[in-house]
Formats: sequence, structure tokens, C-alpha cells
Amino acid sequence: MKEHNIQLTTPEIAALWTSYIQHSATMCFYKHFLQQLEDSEIVEIVKSALYLEEVYNKEIENIFQNEGFPIPDGFTDKDINFSAPPLYTDLFALSYVYRVGQMVLPFYSTSLTKVARKDIVEFYDTCLKNSTKLYKKSLNLMLSKGIYDRPPKIPYPKEVEYMKVEPTLIGSLLGDRRPLNVMELGEIFYAIERNYIGLVMLMGLIQVTKDNEIKEYLIKGKKLAEKQVEIFNKVLKKDEHIGNIPVSMEVTDSMISPFSDRLVLFLITATTSAGIQLLSYALSTSIRRDLSMHYALLIAEIAKYGGEGLDLMIKRGWMEQMPQSLDRSNLYQ
Repeated sequence: MKEHNIQLTTPEIAALWTSYIQHSATMCFYKHFLQQLEDSEIVEIVKSALYLEEVYNKEIENIFQNEGFPIPDGFTDKDINFSAPPLYTDLFALSYVYRVGQMVLPFYSTSLTKVARKDIVEFYDTCLKNSTKLYKKSLNLMLSKGIYDRPPKIPYPKEVEYMKVEPTLIGSLLGDRRPLNVMELGEIFYAIERNYIGLVMLMGLIQVTKDNEIKEYLIKGKKLAEKQVEIFNKVLKKDEHIGNIPVSMEVTDSMISPFSDRLVLFLITATTSAGIQLLSYALSTSIRRDLSMHYALLIAEIAKYGGEGLDLMIKRGWMEQMPQSLDRSNLYQ
């Protein structure tokens, strides 16, 4: 039976196009890390991460070529200064693989639910399975090297409890004094963790960036990350929980940037977008008034910051445009 050529749908194009750009950017960091890494276990993890993303992008290129669809420019070796000395320590390189895993696994799983063509479904199913294995390896290696700070713990409840209907139910449910539940504690922990990893990354990028406008933008991002760490640690301490004190992942003293300014700006806007999604999820799971207020205000502030980054990229002609539908109003003229 002859198979009909099924054209890619808009969600399929969006998923593949976005994946290609993001993979190409991440590969630049992996290639820089591999120039200088000394820990053989971390070298193996980073090599595996680079290999997977190279395979993924080659598959996307094949799909686009078969469709007669233009392959995005993305980022290449031209965006890497291979002669630059290391900017981060080995432990940060490991934490970077871990952080990328946290970002791409939800993306792959969401993409899998939005695509329908058989080859695209198989592609994202494979991405999800292989990247999950890599994420588990990076997590286990972080645990073995003592750089994974476990989320907060609570005493196990002795029995199942139901919320009681009382005159003060709404006040106790939404009020600031209700103890944090396990969902809220977990989301606070991960907000601190990802902002701390972002802080270390930004410290290095600020140190080597020569363009004053971009440097000021990065400094603003660093302050925003510090603000989130401070806010959420205060929430923990207020509830008699020990604040999250992340382990040390250091920046070297290099003053030479391994990356192009375009790559740096893209990375920050991409991680900013991911931060908004994760805080929005945390907001949807929290029923404590003080937490909801923190999340809502931070989401607005981060969205504004991300918009400034996009404007900066567009102004400099660095923002590759996602495929768009026809503007039929122009055709009617």
C-alpha cells in the first residue's frame, strides 16, 4: 500500500525548529568544556551529552531536508573560541549537564504529546528515553561527588489526614502561617538550585564579556537570580527550615570569553524563558498566599527581563525568526 506524504504540522515544525536551535547552542558549551576537563568521569558524561545532541540535530536535518524545509542556522563552532582557557571548573560542567537535563526532559515529553506523524513521534520518544538515561547518570555522578544538595525532608505523617471544614478554613488555607506542604517545599528548593547554577554561569559570563551593553544586561540577570535565592531562602527560614546552601561550583580567573556574544545572549533568554515556565508551574501548585505573591511578582519581573534580552538580540540582528504563517493581508493588497 502506497504511503501518502504527510506534511509536518505547526507543532511538529515548532518542536523540531526549537530543538535544533537549543541543541546547537548547548553543544557549544559542551565542546568548550571538553577542551579543558580533567575528571575522567565528567569527561564521559559531557561526551555522551554532546554525542546525543549531535545525533538529534543530524536527524532533524534529515527530516527538514526531506521536507524541503530550510535548516536553521543555529550556532556552530564559529561561536566558540577554542583557544580560550577554561571558564568554569569540572564540577560546574557536570552541573550544566544536569541542568540541561532538567530543561529538555519536560520539553521532549511535552513535544511528544503535541506531535502525530510517526517519524516525529519516534524521534521525540527516542530523545526522551536517551536523555533520561543521561540525566540519571549525571544525577548519580553529582551524588557520588557530593555536589547534589538534597531537597528538604519532613517527618513522615503517622496517618492519613483530611482537611477539616472550619470557620477559618479559607484563612488557614491561604494564610501565611500554614506550614509549607511537601509540594511547596520541593518547588522552593528547585527554584533556589536552578538560580544558584544560573548565578555561577552568569558570574563567568560577566567576567569575560567586553560589550558594555551585554555586560549590563548580564549583571541585571545576576541580581535577579540573587533576589530569587534570597526570597526563597527567607521563606524556608521563616518556616523553621534550614535555608538551602548550595555547594561550591567555581568560576576560574579567565578573562577571555569562550563564546560569541550572540550565543551568550541566546543562552540567557532561553534559560529565562524556562525559568518563567517553572515558576508558573510552582505558582499553580501553591495555595499559600505569600508564596503565590512571590511567584506572581517574580514571573512579571523575569518576563520583563527576558523581553529586554529579546529586544537586544533583535536590535543586533541576532534573533533567528521562527517559521511563520502567511500574512494574507499582504497578499490581498
